[in-house]
Amino acid sequence: MRIDIVTIFPEMVEPYTNGSILGRAQKNKKVTIKVHQLRKWTHDNHKTVDDKPFGGGPGMLMKVAPFHEALVSLKLRTKDGKKTAASKKARVIVTSAKGKSFTQKDAVRLSKYDRLVFLCGRYEGIDERVIEHLCDEELSIGPYVLTGGELPAMVMADAVVRLKPGVLGKAESLARESHTVEGELEHAQYTRPEKYSLNKKKSWDVPAILLSGDHKKIEEWRRGLSGAK
Repeated sequence: MRIDIVTIFPEMVEPYTNGSILGRAQKNKKVTIKVHQLRKWTHDNHKTVDDKPFGGGPGMLMKVAPFHEALVSLKLRTKDGKKTAASKKARVIVTSAKGKSFTQKDAVRLSKYDRLVFLCGRYEGIDERVIEHLCDEELSIGPYVLTGGELPAMVMADAVVRLKPGVLGKAESLARESHTVEGELEHAQYTRPEKYSLNKKKSWDVPAILLSGDHKKIEEWRRGLSGAK
């Protein structure tokens, strides 16, 4: 899989995509992540990517032209705005507060594409023509507004990449985690020590059933089928 993130703040994105599991996935050639400076596709001395909205209103809007030229350069759109053959196995996503809420089901769906491109908005938003003609979908990570689309792009990229075979150390790590089955959350988990002593009279203890060795009862407890504590 290849992921492209188009932003005016690559320096915000690269430390995250190059670290931890995402960084290791790239080193192991499970995924390629490219972060692009949107201003690369401007032609004035100030490398302007925004302008005042038609009809008035507060703030500035990001212009359509740099995003279009970016997708042409990435070979996913033609100069006349049409999709290319390469775009058939790709998905162009605008990160947007008014987009559809991103879920684990979306992460699974997007993990099946060969390529994802995230277009990150800033300021008051993006010219609607980007949404109408250049992207495949708008996605949001929650009912709130952020200063830009970089955090949502990183969140979604992280959720998708960890689903690719070989990215996580153990495939079974994915089998029973929260939201694998819609609406279900992962059971509570504990590790050593068995008793965490706060003082001579008080401690926080691991549930006794997890120390019992009775795997059937432990499984029932994890599924919430047992009243044991």
